[in-house]
Amino acid sequence: MRAPGFATLISIHLPNSPIMNQHGIVIIGAGEAGTRAALALRERGFAGPVRLIGAEHYAPYERPPLSKATLTGEGGGLPAIAADFSAHSILFTPGIRVNAIDRAARRLHLEGGGEVAYGHLILATGASARKLPVPGGELAVTLRDFDDAKTLREKFRAGQRILVIGGGFIGLELAASARQLGCEVIVLESQLRLLARTVPTELAEILAARHRAEGVRILCGAGLSHVQKTAGGLETVMADATVLAADCIIAGIGAAPDTALAAAAGLDIDNGIAVDSHLATPDPHISAIGDCAAFPHPRDPARRIRLEAWRNAQDQGNYLAGHLTGEAGAYAGTPWFWSGQYDLHLQIAGLADGAVQTVTRVTGPDARILFHLDAAGRLIAASGLGPLSQVAREMRLAEMLVAQGVVVAAAALADPATKLKQLLRG
Repeated sequence: MRAPGFATLISIHLPNSPIMNQHGIVIIGAGEAGTRAALALRERGFAGPVRLIGAEHYAPYERPPLSKATLTGEGGGLPAIAADFSAHSILFTPGIRVNAIDRAARRLHLEGGGEVAYGHLILATGASARKLPVPGGELAVTLRDFDDAKTLREKFRAGQRILVIGGGFIGLELAASARQLGCEVIVLESQLRLLARTVPTELAEILAARHRAEGVRILCGAGLSHVQKTAGGLETVMADATVLAADCIIAGIGAAPDTALAAAAGLDIDNGIAVDSHLATPDPHISAIGDCAAFPHPRDPARRIRLEAWRNAQDQGNYLAGHLTGEAGAYAGTPWFWSGQYDLHLQIAGLADGAVQTVTRVTGPDARILFHLDAAGRLIAASGLGPLSQVAREMRLAEMLVAQGVVVAAAALADPATKLKQLLRG
């Protein structure tokens, strides 16, 4: 529920207020969203203090490569975000955890002692990998940070038996990386098909077929009983008593927003830290961005959504920096997701829920884009799959069309001879 006056508090923390200039802007979370917000504040001319607090001991880094290039060795070491904080007068303090937020005094209490005052606080606390909710679930490893990736890289040796629980983006990316390194791979998915919550059936089936062609065994509709240690490694016991042996079991069943700090401070939680269309909480001195933030759906302001995506983190970091430095307008970023598996690239722009018609366009010998239209014929989402060279350009244009919410004839979308750029021009 929104607190009274939720939408009217925004102007209180706009730029150049004495308290903001004195204590500056403090950002908790040095991931994609927090780092982008810090840099964007300087790019937009904010002159007050900016402090970025990270719980990890590493410099800020990109997370998408962790399930792909970082594991296969193609990406080298830490996939660092290029940022010269000292040159931008940003105080970056790694390896520090915040224990509590004192909203009345506008101070943070740090683990091990110490306090930090803030004029405005940005929560970019991200999300944590979900654990397997079955007996023995703690024996399964997860992937969320660079240390997790280093652990998995040691386990992904040729001939090792890797059992991935979860047939979503992370699970399938890990399965592809493990197969590239010569592992034996099984994917278990509790739903009746892969990627059931995010990807159209037509594209999910193509990805499933590709994984099977690469030697991955896929079991859908699979219920778990428990996980146990054995003399030879680990076993997953299924609900039907089937036993699957593995050297490594991975839980790839999604992530939960890190909201404990916000909840303890009395902020609203609604599948994430509840914010309004300006990414502000009911406290006029606190905003939230990235994986931890639940914000109004751009097409349905009464409904909140939370997106765990690199683009969303980038967009919200940029937007909030602009808003705090005086730029007008509500947040209206187009949801955008991508995944790389083998040589196939999946890209999704917008949210397809609410679509009543899907139109397929073939963009290359091995690629297609699905356009999702609502009842008014308005384009609300597009989903593309294929080699990058066959989908990237068309999906860039499709994203622009989705952002504009144009009404397009289905026949024009289906016909590759009709250029998407023409439709963009109207």
